[in-house]
Amino acid sequence: MSKVKKLIGDVEITKDLGLLLIIGGLYSLSVALSNTFVNIYLWKQSGEFRDLGLYNLTVVVIQPLTFILAGRWAKKVDRVIVLRIGVIFLTAFYLAVLIIGTNASKFLFLLGTLLGIGYGFYWLAFNVLTFEITEPENRDFFNGFLGILTSIGGMIGPIAAGFIISKLEKFTGYSIIFGISLGLFSLAVFLSFFIKRRPAKGKYWFRRIVSERKNNMNWRLITNAHFFQGLREGTFAFVISVFVFISTGSELALGAYGLVNSGVSFIAYYAVSRLLKKQYRKKAILIGGIILFAAIFLIIFEISYSKLLIYGATIAIAYPLLLVPYISMTYDVIGTGWKAAEMRIEYIVVRELFVNSGRVFSVLCFLVVITFFDEQKGIPILLLFLGAGHSIIYFFIRKIHFQST
Repeated sequence: MSKVKKLIGDVEITKDLGLLLIIGGLYSLSVALSNTFVNIYLWKQSGEFRDLGLYNLTVVVIQPLTFILAGRWAKKVDRVIVLRIGVIFLTAFYLAVLIIGTNASKFLFLLGTLLGIGYGFYWLAFNVLTFEITEPENRDFFNGFLGILTSIGGMIGPIAAGFIISKLEKFTGYSIIFGISLGLFSLAVFLSFFIKRRPAKGKYWFRRIVSERKNNMNWRLITNAHFFQGLREGTFAFVISVFVFISTGSELALGAYGLVNSGVSFIAYYAVSRLLKKQYRKKAILIGGIILFAAIFLIIFEISYSKLLIYGATIAIAYPLLLVPYISMTYDVIGTGWKAAEMRIEYIVVRELFVNSGRVFSVLCFLVVITFFDEQKGIPILLLFLGAGHSIIYFFIRKIHFQST
């Protein structure tokens, strides 16, 4: 027991906090195992960038719409039920992939819709429950430990999945991996029944928080920044993994890429969260954005597996530099906003709306480029354009100022 205390520090872990951590860990491991390989699964069936674009477009369109609905339900219904609905839809997604099997590329909209709904309900409820179950005294422990679980899942998941898939014939390995993810999400649904019920109350002020952008300069700036965050994420989320697979033809190589990326990211997140001082937040966001943009030049002219590994390690350093201070600034902006405590659900929903608007625009641009231009010439130019998104974030957040109290 003393060793556990030494590991986690003097932190009181309630039953609900422990359960939420386990559910978050199961989610992270399941996504790490399967998420990257769903795109490869679809790619191997159709070989069309268009199909990947349509699938991912469906996800990023449905997700914010679900977020808006989930936000309303989180104000009217029990938050734990909203979380459970999300996990059930994620379970349904993997069940559908297993049932449809090698015809999955013909059911892109169904699969994208199930995943988008699952993400929307899960993340809205998880964010709200994190606020409610954690206290200021244990919130850093919760976020830090969840980050460790996510990183460990990110290291183990892809390489384990890549190994299993590469050792078995055709699509057998994929079925096993998707089956494991299905089992993990089913376990998460079961565990959610042990979290204390949290009845909701209050009016849902979604439109009011959207219009708050007119009154609050900081809120307008941070939401604009989130659009440009989504600009890169929308297309890069699936294109890079396909590049790795095209350059190697190996799922194991893709798993190794995930291991390198998550391993470096784990160290970088730890270092940034421990060393970065508040007064250097904006500089860190600028440097992180520049590195993310510069990294693109490693892969747009000539793609090789070694260059992709260097790219993966480079962005794994840059993302923590940018995201750790950026997320902190976002919550500071929300925390100092109009009726922040009462309206935190609405602020989270509106923030996600802007991120996903950027993702939607990104994937639409991708679909236009591959439809009207030569893929080999058009995609690299598009990546340069979309990849600038994180660099542009700085030009919004540098104008954010907080009144000293």
